[in-house]
Amino acid sequence: MIQILGYAAKSKRSNLRPIRFERRDAGADDVEIDVLYCGVCHSDLHQVRNEWRNTVYPCLPGHEIVGRVARVGSRVTRHAVGDLVGVGCMVDSCGQCRGCRDGLEQYCEGPHGATMTYNGPMKPDGTNTFGGYSDKMVVRESFVLKIPAGMAPELAAPLLCAGVTTLSPMRRWGVTAGTEVAIIGLGGLGHVATQLAKALGARVTVFTTSPDKRDDARELGADRVVIWKRAADLEEHELGFDFVLHTLPDPYDPNPFVKLVKRDGTLVVCGMLATFTEPLDHTEMAFHRRQLAGTLIGGIAETQETLDFCAAHGVVPRVQVIPIQEIDAAFEQMQDGEVRFRYVIDLASLASDR
Repeated sequence: MIQILGYAAKSKRSNLRPIRFERRDAGADDVEIDVLYCGVCHSDLHQVRNEWRNTVYPCLPGHEIVGRVARVGSRVTRHAVGDLVGVGCMVDSCGQCRGCRDGLEQYCEGPHGATMTYNGPMKPDGTNTFGGYSDKMVVRESFVLKIPAGMAPELAAPLLCAGVTTLSPMRRWGVTAGTEVAIIGLGGLGHVATQLAKALGARVTVFTTSPDKRDDARELGADRVVIWKRAADLEEHELGFDFVLHTLPDPYDPNPFVKLVKRDGTLVVCGMLATFTEPLDHTEMAFHRRQLAGTLIGGIAETQETLDFCAAHGVVPRVQVIPIQEIDAAFEQMQDGEVRFRYVIDLASLASDR
Protein backbone atom coordinates (compact mmCIF):
# COMPACT_ATOMS: atom_id res chain seq x y z
CA MET A 1 0.00 0.00 0.00
CA ILE A 2 1.07 3.60 -0.66
CA GLN A 3 0.96 6.21 2.10
CA ILE A 4 -0.97 9.31 0.96
CA LEU A 5 -1.45 12.83 2.30
CA GLY A 6 -4.49 14.85 1.33
CA TYR A 7 -7.16 17.25 2.54
CA ALA A 8 -10.61 16.01 3.54
CA ALA A 9 -13.74 17.05 5.41
CA LYS A 10 -15.00 14.85 8.23
CA SER A 11 -18.53 16.27 8.23
CA LYS A 12 -20.64 18.77 6.33
CA ARG A 13 -19.84 21.42 8.91
CA SER A 14 -16.11 20.82 9.15
CA ASN A 15 -13.30 22.51 7.28
CA LEU A 16 -10.95 20.49 5.10
CA ARG A 17 -7.91 19.37 7.04
CA PRO A 18 -4.86 17.15 6.39
CA ILE A 19 -5.57 13.42 6.39
CA ARG A 20 -3.28 10.44 5.94
CA PHE A 21 -4.57 7.30 4.27
CA GLU A 22 -3.52 4.48 1.96
CA ARG A 23 -4.01 3.77 -1.74
CA ARG A 24 -3.42 0.43 -3.39
CA ASP A 25 -0.11 -0.31 -5.04
CA ALA A 26 -0.23 0.01 -8.83
CA GLY A 27 -1.43 -3.28 -10.32
CA ALA A 28 -0.71 -4.61 -13.78
CA ASP A 29 -3.24 -2.26 -15.42
CA ASP A 30 -2.70 0.76 -13.16
CA VAL A 31 -0.89 4.06 -13.37
CA GLU A 32 0.54 5.73 -10.27
CA ILE A 33 0.50 9.52 -10.59
CA ASP A 34 2.25 12.26 -8.63
CA VAL A 35 -0.44 14.96 -8.49
CA LEU A 36 0.73 18.43 -9.52
CA TYR A 37 -2.54 20.39 -9.78
CA CYS A 38 -6.20 19.83 -9.06
CA GLY A 39 -9.04 22.09 -10.12
CA VAL A 40 -11.71 23.14 -7.63
CA CYS A 41 -15.15 22.38 -9.05
CA HIS A 42 -18.43 23.69 -7.62
CA SER A 43 -19.36 20.00 -7.27
CA ASP A 44 -16.61 19.74 -4.64
CA LEU A 45 -18.40 22.34 -2.55
CA HIS A 46 -21.80 20.65 -2.99
CA GLN A 47 -20.35 17.27 -2.07
CA VAL A 48 -18.37 18.39 0.97
CA ARG A 49 -21.46 20.11 2.39
CA ASN A 50 -23.67 17.11 1.61
CA GLU A 51 -26.05 19.22 -0.47
CA TRP A 52 -26.85 16.16 -2.61
CA ARG A 53 -27.45 14.05 0.52
CA ASN A 54 -25.15 11.24 -0.52
CA THR A 55 -21.76 12.24 0.89
CA VAL A 56 -19.62 9.60 2.59
CA TYR A 57 -17.19 11.04 5.13
CA PRO A 58 -14.35 11.62 5.26
CA CYS A 59 -14.83 13.33 1.89
CA LEU A 60 -11.66 14.08 -0.05
CA PRO A 61 -12.64 15.95 -3.24
CA GLY A 62 -10.95 16.63 -6.55
CA HIS A 63 -11.74 15.40 -10.06
CA GLU A 64 -9.76 17.80 -12.25
CA ILE A 65 -6.37 16.19 -11.69
CA VAL A 66 -3.11 16.67 -13.57
CA GLY A 67 0.15 15.00 -12.64
CA ARG A 68 3.24 13.06 -13.72
CA VAL A 69 3.32 9.31 -14.11
CA ALA A 70 5.50 7.86 -11.36
CA ARG A 71 4.98 4.14 -12.00
CA VAL A 72 3.10 1.91 -14.44
CA GLY A 73 1.88 -1.65 -14.21
CA SER A 74 3.25 -4.46 -16.36
CA ARG A 75 0.35 -4.38 -18.86
CA VAL A 76 0.20 -0.59 -19.27
CA THR A 77 0.95 0.55 -22.83
CA ARG A 78 -0.62 3.99 -23.23
CA HIS A 79 1.38 5.86 -20.59
CA ALA A 80 5.00 5.91 -19.47
CA VAL A 81 6.89 7.17 -16.46
CA GLY A 82 7.32 10.94 -16.75
CA ASP A 83 4.24 11.53 -18.93
CA LEU A 84 1.96 14.44 -18.06
CA VAL A 85 -1.49 12.94 -17.58
CA GLY A 86 -4.93 13.76 -16.27
CA VAL A 87 -7.73 12.11 -14.32
CA GLY A 88 -11.26 13.41 -14.57
CA CYS A 89 -14.55 12.61 -12.87
CA MET A 90 -14.41 8.79 -13.09
CA VAL A 91 -11.89 6.11 -12.29
CA ASP A 92 -13.80 2.96 -13.29
CA SER A 93 -16.97 1.51 -14.84
CA CYS A 94 -18.29 -1.93 -15.70
CA GLY A 95 -16.93 -1.80 -19.26
CA GLN A 96 -19.66 -4.11 -20.58
CA CYS A 97 -22.94 -2.20 -20.70
CA ARG A 98 -24.33 -0.12 -23.55
CA GLY A 99 -23.03 3.13 -22.07
CA CYS A 100 -19.51 1.79 -21.64
CA ARG A 101 -19.46 0.19 -25.09
CA ASP A 102 -20.52 3.53 -26.58
CA GLY A 103 -17.66 5.33 -24.80
CA LEU A 104 -20.09 7.05 -22.43
CA GLU A 105 -18.88 5.60 -19.16
CA GLN A 106 -20.59 8.35 -17.19
CA TYR A 107 -23.87 6.62 -18.07
CA CYS A 108 -22.66 3.17 -17.01
CA GLU A 109 -25.64 0.83 -16.58
CA GLY A 110 -23.71 -1.82 -14.66
CA PRO A 111 -24.80 -2.87 -11.17
CA HIS A 112 -22.64 -0.23 -9.50
CA GLY A 113 -22.66 2.47 -12.19
CA ALA A 114 -19.51 4.45 -12.87
CA THR A 115 -17.06 4.75 -10.00
CA MET A 116 -16.53 8.44 -9.39
CA THR A 117 -13.08 9.80 -8.62
CA TYR A 118 -14.20 10.78 -5.14
CA ASN A 119 -17.21 9.97 -3.00
CA GLY A 120 -17.58 6.77 -4.97
CA PRO A 121 -19.10 4.55 -2.25
CA MET A 122 -20.66 2.32 -4.91
CA LYS A 123 -17.33 0.69 -5.74
CA PRO A 124 -17.76 -3.09 -6.05
CA ASP A 125 -15.91 -3.66 -2.77
CA GLY A 126 -18.09 -1.10 -0.97
CA THR A 127 -15.28 1.29 -0.06
CA ASN A 128 -15.17 5.03 -0.69
CA THR A 129 -12.95 6.81 -3.22
CA PHE A 130 -10.68 9.76 -2.47
CA GLY A 131 -9.87 12.38 -5.09
CA GLY A 132 -7.18 14.76 -6.21
CA TYR A 133 -6.78 16.99 -3.17
CA SER A 134 -3.90 14.62 -2.42
CA ASP A 135 -0.33 13.92 -3.41
CA LYS A 136 -0.81 10.70 -5.41
CA MET A 137 -3.47 8.84 -7.41
CA VAL A 138 -3.56 5.22 -8.56
CA VAL A 139 -5.91 4.79 -11.52
CA ARG A 140 -6.65 2.18 -14.18
CA GLU A 141 -4.83 2.98 -17.41
CA SER A 142 -8.08 3.26 -19.40
CA PHE A 143 -9.26 6.14 -17.19
CA VAL A 144 -6.05 8.17 -17.50
CA LEU A 145 -5.93 10.97 -20.10
CA LYS A 146 -2.99 12.36 -22.06
CA ILE A 147 -2.30 16.07 -21.58
CA PRO A 148 -1.39 17.55 -24.99
CA ALA A 149 2.16 18.74 -25.50
CA GLY A 150 2.63 22.38 -24.62
CA MET A 151 -0.52 22.66 -22.49
CA ALA A 152 0.22 24.11 -19.05
CA PRO A 153 -0.82 21.58 -16.39
CA GLU A 154 -2.63 24.12 -14.22
CA LEU A 155 -4.70 25.20 -17.24
CA ALA A 156 -5.41 21.64 -18.33
CA ALA A 157 -6.96 20.72 -14.98
CA PRO A 158 -10.36 22.49 -15.37
CA LEU A 159 -10.85 20.98 -18.83
CA LEU A 160 -11.19 17.53 -17.23
CA CYS A 161 -14.60 18.53 -15.87
CA ALA A 162 -15.65 22.07 -16.87
CA GLY A 163 -14.35 21.52 -20.40
CA VAL A 164 -15.88 18.15 -21.21
CA THR A 165 -19.10 18.91 -19.33
CA THR A 166 -19.80 21.76 -21.75
CA LEU A 167 -18.29 20.40 -24.98
CA SER A 168 -20.12 17.07 -24.69
CA PRO A 169 -23.64 18.58 -25.01
CA MET A 170 -22.51 20.92 -27.76
CA ARG A 171 -21.36 17.91 -29.76
CA ARG A 172 -24.48 15.92 -28.87
CA TRP A 173 -26.90 18.66 -29.98
CA GLY A 174 -24.98 19.71 -33.05
CA VAL A 175 -23.49 23.10 -32.25
CA THR A 176 -21.56 24.14 -35.35
CA ALA A 177 -20.81 27.12 -37.57
CA GLY A 178 -23.71 29.55 -37.51
CA THR A 179 -25.54 28.02 -34.54
CA GLU A 180 -27.09 30.66 -32.27
CA VAL A 181 -25.89 29.72 -28.78
CA ALA A 182 -26.77 31.24 -25.42
CA ILE A 183 -24.57 30.57 -22.41
CA ILE A 184 -26.33 31.23 -19.11
CA GLY A 185 -23.76 32.14 -16.47
CA LEU A 186 -20.12 33.12 -16.81
CA GLY A 187 -18.48 31.10 -14.07
CA GLY A 188 -16.27 28.02 -14.06
CA LEU A 189 -18.38 26.23 -16.67
CA GLY A 190 -19.70 29.22 -18.59
CA HIS A 191 -16.38 30.87 -19.31
CA VAL A 192 -15.03 27.66 -20.87
CA ALA A 193 -18.31 27.00 -22.70
CA THR A 194 -18.15 30.47 -24.30
CA GLN A 195 -14.73 29.73 -25.77
CA LEU A 196 -15.73 26.25 -26.92
CA ALA A 197 -18.87 27.48 -28.70
CA LYS A 198 -16.86 30.15 -30.51
CA ALA A 199 -14.24 27.58 -31.50
CA LEU A 200 -17.05 25.50 -33.02
CA GLY A 201 -18.07 28.51 -35.13
CA ALA A 202 -21.24 29.45 -33.25
CA ARG A 203 -22.58 32.94 -32.65
CA VAL A 204 -22.46 33.24 -28.86
CA THR A 205 -24.52 35.34 -26.47
CA VAL A 206 -23.57 35.29 -22.79
CA PHE A 207 -26.21 35.98 -20.16
CA THR A 208 -24.78 37.10 -16.83
CA THR A 209 -26.12 38.81 -13.72
CA SER A 210 -22.73 40.48 -13.13
CA PRO A 211 -22.20 43.75 -15.04
CA ASP A 212 -18.50 43.61 -14.18
CA LYS A 213 -18.17 40.44 -16.26
CA ARG A 214 -19.21 42.16 -19.49
CA ASP A 215 -15.63 42.80 -20.60
CA ASP A 216 -14.59 39.29 -19.59
CA ALA A 217 -17.31 37.80 -21.78
CA ARG A 218 -16.18 39.88 -24.74
CA GLU A 219 -12.55 38.89 -24.24
CA LEU A 220 -13.59 35.24 -24.13
CA GLY A 221 -15.23 35.62 -27.54
CA ALA A 222 -18.89 36.43 -26.86
CA ASP A 223 -20.61 38.21 -29.73
CA ARG A 224 -23.20 39.69 -27.39
CA VAL A 225 -23.52 40.08 -23.62
CA VAL A 226 -26.86 40.41 -21.84
CA ILE A 227 -27.01 41.58 -18.24
CA TRP A 228 -30.12 40.23 -16.55
CA LYS A 229 -31.51 40.40 -13.04
CA ARG A 230 -35.17 39.46 -13.61
CA ALA A 231 -37.10 37.25 -16.00
CA ALA A 232 -38.37 40.40 -17.72
CA ASP A 233 -34.81 41.20 -18.78
CA LEU A 234 -34.85 38.09 -20.98
CA GLU A 235 -38.08 38.81 -22.86
CA GLU A 236 -36.57 40.64 -25.83
CA HIS A 237 -34.43 37.57 -26.56
CA GLU A 238 -37.29 35.06 -26.72
CA LEU A 239 -37.12 32.56 -29.61
CA GLY A 240 -33.57 33.71 -30.27
CA PHE A 241 -31.40 30.62 -29.86
CA ASP A 242 -30.91 27.16 -31.32
CA PHE A 243 -29.04 25.95 -28.24
CA VAL A 244 -29.13 27.29 -24.68
CA LEU A 245 -26.63 25.95 -22.14
CA HIS A 246 -27.55 26.75 -18.54
CA THR A 247 -24.45 26.47 -16.36
CA LEU A 248 -25.56 27.89 -12.99
CA PRO A 249 -25.12 25.36 -10.15
CA ASP A 250 -28.02 26.29 -7.89
CA PRO A 251 -31.79 25.62 -8.31
CA TYR A 252 -33.74 28.07 -10.51
CA ASP A 253 -36.99 28.55 -12.43
CA PRO A 254 -36.43 27.08 -15.93
CA ASN A 255 -39.39 28.76 -17.64
CA PRO A 256 -37.82 32.12 -18.57
CA PHE A 257 -34.92 30.25 -20.18
CA VAL A 258 -37.19 27.90 -22.11
CA LYS A 259 -38.62 30.96 -23.85
CA LEU A 260 -35.18 31.82 -25.21
CA VAL A 261 -35.19 28.65 -27.34
CA LYS A 262 -36.24 28.66 -30.99
CA ARG A 263 -38.63 26.11 -32.47
CA ASP A 264 -36.89 22.72 -32.45
CA GLY A 265 -34.11 24.13 -30.30
CA THR A 266 -32.77 22.73 -27.04
CA LEU A 267 -32.22 24.02 -23.51
CA VAL A 268 -29.56 21.91 -21.79
CA VAL A 269 -29.09 21.94 -18.03
CA CYS A 270 -25.49 21.10 -17.19
CA GLY A 271 -24.63 22.97 -14.00
CA MET A 272 -27.27 21.77 -11.54
CA LEU A 273 -28.09 18.43 -9.92
CA ALA A 274 -31.27 19.39 -8.10
CA THR A 275 -34.95 20.09 -8.72
CA PHE A 276 -36.18 23.30 -10.32
CA THR A 277 -37.68 25.94 -8.06
CA GLU A 278 -40.83 26.10 -10.25
CA PRO A 279 -42.58 23.40 -12.32
CA LEU A 280 -41.92 23.37 -16.04
CA ASP A 281 -44.66 25.00 -18.14
CA HIS A 282 -45.12 22.39 -20.85
CA THR A 283 -47.21 24.79 -22.94
CA GLU A 284 -44.06 26.71 -23.83
CA MET A 285 -42.37 23.45 -24.77
CA ALA A 286 -45.22 22.08 -26.89
CA PHE A 287 -46.10 25.18 -28.88
CA HIS A 288 -42.56 25.56 -30.24
CA ARG A 289 -41.49 21.89 -30.19
CA ARG A 290 -38.66 22.80 -27.83
CA GLN A 291 -36.54 20.30 -25.93
CA LEU A 292 -35.32 20.42 -22.33
CA ALA A 293 -32.36 18.12 -21.79
CA GLY A 294 -29.88 17.11 -19.13
CA THR A 295 -26.25 16.12 -19.45
CA LEU A 296 -23.63 14.65 -17.14
CA ILE A 297 -19.88 15.26 -17.53
CA GLY A 298 -18.44 13.24 -20.45
CA GLY A 299 -16.94 9.88 -21.33
CA ILE A 300 -13.23 9.13 -21.43
CA ALA A 301 -12.99 9.48 -25.22
CA GLU A 302 -14.95 12.75 -25.04
CA THR A 303 -12.60 14.03 -22.34
CA GLN A 304 -9.54 13.27 -24.45
CA GLU A 305 -11.21 14.95 -27.40
CA THR A 306 -11.86 18.01 -25.22
CA LEU A 307 -8.20 18.26 -24.22
CA ASP A 308 -7.05 17.90 -27.82
CA PHE A 309 -9.69 20.31 -29.15
CA CYS A 310 -8.75 22.96 -26.60
CA ALA A 311 -5.07 22.60 -27.42
CA ALA A 312 -5.79 22.95 -31.13
CA HIS A 313 -8.10 25.97 -30.78
CA GLY A 314 -6.42 27.88 -27.97
CA VAL A 315 -9.23 27.40 -25.45
CA VAL A 316 -7.65 28.36 -22.12
CA PRO A 317 -9.43 28.41 -18.75
CA ARG A 318 -8.83 31.40 -16.53
CA VAL A 319 -7.55 30.15 -13.21
CA GLN A 320 -6.36 31.35 -9.83
CA VAL A 321 -3.71 28.99 -8.44
CA ILE A 322 -3.90 28.54 -4.66
CA PRO A 323 -2.16 26.46 -2.00
CA ILE A 324 -4.22 23.66 -0.50
CA GLN A 325 -4.24 25.48 2.84
CA GLU A 326 -6.57 28.12 1.32
CA ILE A 327 -9.24 25.68 0.18
CA ASP A 328 -11.84 26.64 2.80
CA ALA A 329 -11.55 30.31 1.89
CA ALA A 330 -11.84 29.33 -1.77
CA PHE A 331 -15.05 27.43 -1.04
CA GLU A 332 -16.51 30.50 0.66
CA GLN A 333 -15.64 32.71 -2.30
CA MET A 334 -17.14 30.17 -4.69
CA GLN A 335 -20.33 30.16 -2.66
CA ASP A 336 -20.46 33.94 -2.91
CA GLY A 337 -19.68 33.96 -6.65
CA GLU A 338 -16.43 35.84 -6.18
CA VAL A 339 -14.00 33.56 -8.05
CA ARG A 340 -12.78 34.44 -11.55
CA PHE A 341 -13.15 31.81 -12.90
CA ARG A 342 -11.67 28.57 -11.59
CA TYR A 343 -9.49 27.86 -8.59
CA VAL A 344 -6.69 25.34 -9.14
CA ILE A 345 -4.74 23.86 -6.24
CA ASP A 346 -0.96 23.60 -6.45
CA LEU A 347 -0.37 20.31 -4.65
CA ALA A 348 3.28 21.16 -4.04
CA SER A 349 1.83 23.15 -1.14
CA LEU A 350 1.16 19.88 0.69
CA ALA A 351 4.85 19.83 1.58
CA SER A 352 4.21 22.22 4.48
CA ASP A 353 1.86 19.65 6.08
CA ARG A 354 4.31 16.78 6.04
